[in-house]
Amino acid sequence: MSARGRRIAAVALKRAALGVVGARFGLTSPARRRASFARQARLACEELGPGFIKLGQLASVRPDIFSAETVFELEKLQDSVPPVPVEAVRRVIRADLGREPEEIFASFEDEPLASASIAQVHRATLADEYAAVCGGSLSPGTRIVVKVVRPGAARTIEADLQIARRWARRFSRMRSLERFNLEGFLDEFDESLHSELDMRNEGRVADRFRFDFRDDPLVLVPRVVWSQTTRRVLTMEYIEGWRLTDITEAERSGVDAYGLAVHGANVFMRQVLVFGRFHADLHPANVFVTPDSRICYLDFGIIGRTQPRQRVAIAQVLAATVYGDADRAIRYSAELGLQIPKDKEIAVRDHVADLMSRTLSGPGRADVRGFAIGFLSMLSTYRIHVPRGYGLLIKALVTVEGCAQRLYPDIDIAGAAKPFATRLIAREMMRPARLQVKLPDALRAAMRELAE
Repeated sequence: MSARGRRIAAVALKRAALGVVGARFGLTSPARRRASFARQARLACEELGPGFIKLGQLASVRPDIFSAETVFELEKLQDSVPPVPVEAVRRVIRADLGREPEEIFASFEDEPLASASIAQVHRATLADEYAAVCGGSLSPGTRIVVKVVRPGAARTIEADLQIARRWARRFSRMRSLERFNLEGFLDEFDESLHSELDMRNEGRVADRFRFDFRDDPLVLVPRVVWSQTTRRVLTMEYIEGWRLTDITEAERSGVDAYGLAVHGANVFMRQVLVFGRFHADLHPANVFVTPDSRICYLDFGIIGRTQPRQRVAIAQVLAATVYGDADRAIRYSAELGLQIPKDKEIAVRDHVADLMSRTLSGPGRADVRGFAIGFLSMLSTYRIHVPRGYGLLIKALVTVEGCAQRLYPDIDIAGAAKPFATRLIAREMMRPARLQVKLPDALRAAMRELAE
């Protein structure tokens, strides 16, 4: 075993032992045991560095594989690592763009703005006017950011991935872990990593997102400078603003925090139910609030997609959830692939109804996060498979609630979602194509009633 492999094994054993201690050697409740091991898993990822941080981040949007406690703990992972020397960044720019940074940009800052496991970001200013794909031209002197893939990042993470594969093969032989399909998860991670290492993919998604919301004056996405973008270099407009962790300062500057929180929730609904693609990794570092009271979205590394035939079912599940209708939520969840065995239907429905009553319908603000954790934990207890897209939606909705509450702590995300979901369902019910399908059945039912 390599030195790196031995270190990974040592950290894993140490964190597992601490998880056992935190779970009081199995004497606590199952939820507390899972929470203890989830915390140690996060700390292990942080201790082991970039490759495992990226693995943990991908796991944090997969409640179809990992426990609710694990995915919500892993979302706390901070992808921040010491910067590489600026000369290494300059070498990448020279190799990909053919000239020194000072020859390409009007100015280039050696001090990095941010440094993560995949890429490092530097501020610069645009030298020449650039006509963006969407949103008009950027004038000379516009402040921009240059995001550069860290030299050696792919090699380092790939080496950790190979070690993780060896461990996954061993764990897969254990019958109790077969259902997790850890090798399949690592294959997905490999694919996701290669996509993220190509900066052009992030640029394309950003342009698409900006186009989708081109008519929304409260949504902002940085424009991409494609003439200075390559596989390893992404150049984008720099946006001034506050992270959601600094929202108090934004409010002091006159930002309408409540209005933006409600609007942000509606923006998410439009992504899922209208455009069919949604930002699935909205942690506070990926959302800014601008001085002119707009929401700026960044970092489109993880994107969820919905098909037209799914969107009505999603809207129905959403409406049923916020209105506390367990029967409807379960019925339409089946159309999204959530298959509940016949012998468990009554128990699941009763459990969901009780959970809705406790977390969504009681006095005070609805607790979407509490409902989601309870719902996913219940599915795990009953050994009911969570479809990947379904789990991603649940996780994304909880993340949106978290972002909205960062903006305005007292917001009721379920209440904010009600009008949008209701309008969407009503509009769908009145579509001519749907009326043509449903009208004959409605007329026959009416005739039966009249005849009796």
